[in-house]
Amino acid sequence: MSTHACALAEPAAAVQFAICDRARTASLLDFHALVDALATAVLELEAGLIVSPERLMVPLGEGGVLLSMPAAAADIGIHKLANVQPANAAAGLPTIHGAVTVCDAATGRPLCLLDGPEVTGRRTAALSLLAIRALSGKAPESALLVGTGEQARHHLHALRALHPGCRIRVRGLDAAASAAFCEAQGLDQAASCAGKVPGDVDVVITLTTSAMPVYDEPAVPGRLVIGVGAFKPEMAELGKTTLDGSDVYADDLPGARLEAGDLLRAGVDWGRVRPLAAALRVAPDRTRPAVFKSVGTAAWDLAAARLAVRALKAGR
Repeated sequence: MSTHACALAEPAAAVQFAICDRARTASLLDFHALVDALATAVLELEAGLIVSPERLMVPLGEGGVLLSMPAAAADIGIHKLANVQPANAAAGLPTIHGAVTVCDAATGRPLCLLDGPEVTGRRTAALSLLAIRALSGKAPESALLVGTGEQARHHLHALRALHPGCRIRVRGLDAAASAAFCEAQGLDQAASCAGKVPGDVDVVITLTTSAMPVYDEPAVPGRLVIGVGAFKPEMAELGKTTLDGSDVYADDLPGARLEAGDLLRAGVDWGRVRPLAAALRVAPDRTRPAVFKSVGTAAWDLAAARLAVRALKAGR
């Protein structure tokens, strides 16, 4: 089968397999369109129209893990393979490598290969923006990003794309990390926020791999707290004080019960944790404090793949 940097054509017999590097993958996943694609996928997953089983984890090398995450719908199927090697950071290498293979559901014919980390980063940030739309119902005026890694970068870009008037503040592991991130991303050094969270912050997004809560302030009416980074039971970014005082939502309830260490450690009553789909169907009381816990599922990668396939077919 012949390959191109990124070309997709019809009819079926003439379709060429599209291999997209990181930059090309990013160009196919416009944040505005991606948020809308995720809104559709959230409701489809709840309705059983997307099948997204629990991810398979296989040990890889010394301390690493290979993650296998398939998902399928009526139109396409996807399979994301991600290799996570925490020791890479010390060698100056990316911690995560991977790829998303996309196929036509009716024939099983492969359509394209997307950069896995870019798909993950962009769809995760777009999901946070969808949560802001559903749970806040307005453009944020000020947001605090807790963390200075790749997910913080993706979230910064997503906020800039959808809410250019939002004031961004950053809190890193220390002042040096915050300053370095601000400089690299073209933010004023005043964006670095080391002390108490300013009262005008209406969205807090935690983006770390911390084993201990990095945000545990009393719940603030009208403030949305989004927990992204903790994806294992032993991780926890959000503390009991914040969680107990907030309405709690999760992107994928079955996954959250297994992986949301923040909620598990705080002993959250799962009977009061609602799916994001509920807030998309019926507007919640947006004057109340809210927490959105994002653990991820291959269904969100499928939503991104749909958008990429449409863009490729349109010649973009």
